[in-house]
Amino acid sequence: MQEFDVLVIGGGPGGYVAAIRAAQRGLSVGVVEKERTGGVCLNWGCIPTKAMLRSAEVYETVLHAADYGVHAENVSLDYDSVSRRKDGIVKGLTDGVASLLKANGVTVIYGHARFTGPTTLDVYAVGESALGANGPKYAAAPTGDQPVEQVKARDVIIATGSVPVQLPLPGADLPGVITSDGAFGLTEVPKRIAVIGGSAVGAEWASLFNTFGAEVTLIEMQPTLVPAEDAEIGKALGRSFSKAGINVLTGSTVSKIESAGRGKNAGLKVLVDGPKAQEIDADVVLVGVGRKPNTAALDLEQAGVATDARGFVPVDEQLRTNVEHVYAIGDVTGRVLLAHVASHQGVTAAEVIAGSDHARMDYDVIPAATFTHPEIASVGLTEAQAVEAGHEVVTGKFPFAAIGRTKTYGNSDGFMKIVAGKQYGEVLGVHIIGQSASDLITEGALAINLEATLDELAETVHAHPTLGEIGMEAAMSALGLPIHVAPPKKR
Repeated sequence: MQEFDVLVIGGGPGGYVAAIRAAQRGLSVGVVEKERTGGVCLNWGCIPTKAMLRSAEVYETVLHAADYGVHAENVSLDYDSVSRRKDGIVKGLTDGVASLLKANGVTVIYGHARFTGPTTLDVYAVGESALGANGPKYAAAPTGDQPVEQVKARDVIIATGSVPVQLPLPGADLPGVITSDGAFGLTEVPKRIAVIGGSAVGAEWASLFNTFGAEVTLIEMQPTLVPAEDAEIGKALGRSFSKAGINVLTGSTVSKIESAGRGKNAGLKVLVDGPKAQEIDADVVLVGVGRKPNTAALDLEQAGVATDARGFVPVDEQLRTNVEHVYAIGDVTGRVLLAHVASHQGVTAAEVIAGSDHARMDYDVIPAATFTHPEIASVGLTEAQAVEAGHEVVTGKFPFAAIGRTKTYGNSDGFMKIVAGKQYGEVLGVHIIGQSASDLITEGALAINLEATLDELAETVHAHPTLGEIGMEAAMSALGLPIHVAPPKKR
């Protein structure tokens, strides 16, 4: 039996960060991982999708190269090369994580962990992926009658992540119906694809395949796309998608998926209920409606670890579960299902285990980004949430079209919206749709974290010409003192 001060179950962006920080604090650390280190984020989520979205961005730019005075002939998409580039990036980053763990003295045990007690576990060999030889193994079941390793630790961190939700929908098991995991197994761009779910996952895949030339239908049950975002952002994304040729069906649900005929390539028919009932023809249906905790065959009951009604593991602000010496971080906690949140939770849990009394998680300032075209990013309260929380608010919007730098990019769609308190001007939320939104949102997060006001943002000198000027301009708009847009009409 191997013994450690800390054992981390799962080597994703929460798990490997927790392991490194615990090792830095002088603790002996082991990590149990089913496949490559890096978790879903590096292997099957954040990184591979962004690599492919970058290929889509380059492809679209080259198609419109003449707009920039550059003439390119015989432009075509090589989907195999897109996939190979993605795989190379993934391998480089996951190899890098493995090297970091090794450099910090962390022992990696490959297999599927199962609790036998609060701080004892058996590790089994990992079975095959449900999607075949090249599919992800992070949700694969353990195999074999006997463990390949037994492990004991003083403290255990559960960091097993999440898996895609499978809809209880007639026809959901038909060939051609896939999740985001299955999308990576596609060997060519589908001619027609229906995407169920207009939140981040579904919207990103819809954007990607639309740019690659597929006929895309995006179906979302809420009135706007990306419903977790400010309503104005969701409406703006819907307009951009429609302008790009995506068939956007909001306020709609799927009642059934049927085979469109006989044979392997017969296609699928998606029955949609909404403002009007309709049938959508598709070669592939991608279900991107959310994720659930990845705790299958973890045997949490053997450790006495409680779960909530949805199967997530409740934790306190120091990531403690209901069982002493057992912690949980990342998606499995159900708090905020984002990789950067998992990493911060990992650092916090490791610091608490190492003896820190003050290390705690604060979820009030969590930026989020969706890498559609155009990009979306947000932090803090939406306008509706701020009003619901009892704030009297003032808002300021500023369009990218009035930022000189966006003209040089050739794409000036979108805007920044700031939500602030009316009396003191404290920044409550920042919401962006447009060029480089994911990079620009950091200023908003810092503003909220430092309790900055509209005046302070407006008075901060921003470099010109940059996209970042939009933060200053949006603050001035909220103050009623816009410089580079016409003032509001007086009534």
